[in-house]
Amino acid sequence: MDNNTKKKKILIVEDEKNIAQMLAFNMTAAGYDYDIAYDGELGLDKALNIDFDLILLDIMLPKMDGFEVCRRIRAKKSTPIIIVTAREEEIDKILGLDLGADDYVTKPFSIKVLLARVKSNIRRAAGELVLDQSGMSSEQPGQSQTIKIRDLVIDCARYQVTIRGEAILLTKKEYELLLHLAKNPGKVFSREELLEEVWGYEGFYGDLNTVDVTVSRLRSKLEADSSKPEYLFTKRTMGYYIK
Repeated sequence: MDNNTKKKKILIVEDEKNIAQMLAFNMTAAGYDYDIAYDGELGLDKALNIDFDLILLDIMLPKMDGFEVCRRIRAKKSTPIIIVTAREEEIDKILGLDLGADDYVTKPFSIKVLLARVKSNIRRAAGELVLDQSGMSSEQPGQSQTIKIRDLVIDCARYQVTIRGEAILLTKKEYELLLHLAKNPGKVFSREELLEEVWGYEGFYGDLNTVDVTVSRLRSKLEADSSKPEYLFTKRTMGYYIK
């Protein structure tokens, strides 16, 4: 691991001390620095007042649950957040990502997979649009392009999307997925390709269901009727594309 990566700092918000210590050990072994919070309120305080490169956030926390912690962090900062949870219900995964989480892993998880996710999210955050505290981006060289597909307008400089004249609020991952598809209209991307090209995951490190969930959320925001899409299409057994 290079010297820049070794300087990256991870916040672990986990109430089970054995899991927190296990995560801390593996983060250290991978070359990261870390801090630990054993409840939601302390985790939120640390996240808002200390600069971290990534946050590993449990859901079932004392004092404040992980979803509320995630929502409050995202209202102030764009630090990458990976939700770590033992709760398998799909609604929890969707809710967590809608609140601004960048990814999730479910317990029990492979440390190798988790470390790959950590590395990928930190790397992508370093190359993303520069966000201010409102979640909007400052204009960057090469980001002034506006993409228009009928009534869909993507303002790359402002990190803004409008559909039929109405602004819609997207998470960072929804925006990245939409932008990737919109830059390649008509091209069908498999879920594996999207995991690699949008999420930055390779091989078994990614969860294909993550793509499906994000596409579903994005479609519900873009389409007047999700059952009759006008923009975001599925090519059966092959993948997704924008028409």
